[in-house]
Amino acid sequence: MERIAIIADIHANLEALKTVLKDIEEKGIKRIFCLGDIIGKGAHPKECIDLVLEKCEVILIGNLEDFVLKETKNLNEINASRQAFYQKQIGSHIDKIKNLAFSYEFYMSGSLIRLLHASPSDVTNRINNLADHKAKIKEFYPTGQTISQKTADVLIFADLHSQFMEKFYNKTMINCGSVGCPTDIIRDDAHDSHPMETTQAFYLIVEGEMDSQEYNNPLSFNFIRVPYDIEKELATNNELLEKEDYQRELREAKYRDIHLLKEMYDL
Repeated sequence: MERIAIIADIHANLEALKTVLKDIEEKGIKRIFCLGDIIGKGAHPKECIDLVLEKCEVILIGNLEDFVLKETKNLNEINASRQAFYQKQIGSHIDKIKNLAFSYEFYMSGSLIRLLHASPSDVTNRINNLADHKAKIKEFYPTGQTISQKTADVLIFADLHSQFMEKFYNKTMINCGSVGCPTDIIRDDAHDSHPMETTQAFYLIVEGEMDSQEYNNPLSFNFIRVPYDIEKELATNNELLEKEDYQRELREAKYRDIHLLKEMYDL
């Protein structure tokens, strides 16, 4: 049996990344796969890129890597400022993220597991976890971007910054959560629990018989959350484009563009 740690959405949060990598090492897990968005938001993109390149066997491109790499026209003022800031912040490290894979897949304990950042069609085409099953099932189907043209049994993705797992049509959809900037879009001051329920560093462990197409071994998915020193991370973030928004995200798990998501999900 083999264990693989799945991390994603680090967003240049070095303290969270180091804490998660230490936890993975202490658990004796040797293989780490990263589902993208290493950069953006935080103050340590270069250090996070270097750590991920050193520690991760598989690294996929996220929407923010795609955002800084491509020439994007007709950006609004906010996104134009973000792109310019992130490009300047990363500097020559941009060359280190130019050839990241779009997707990855493998068999484990009989299941074909497909890894993506956002969806099988595009890194910016987000899966709506609140959609009905008829819409979600399309995310298991292959595209020209996927490794194979097979339908996945298990889909593991990132991007939403919130862990969840759902079973339907004999398939399993899983979001691995965010290491560096977890959020919860369904929020209400009257119903919210303590912010620390969300503001820790999250990742996923997958355990099973690697490369086996036979259903004769267990397969498990274990959600992990690890507390880290948020204030230590924020103490070094003096030159950020949206400093107050970033502080709120780390301390309160309140997404800076929550109004856009509420419109998208009709919340």
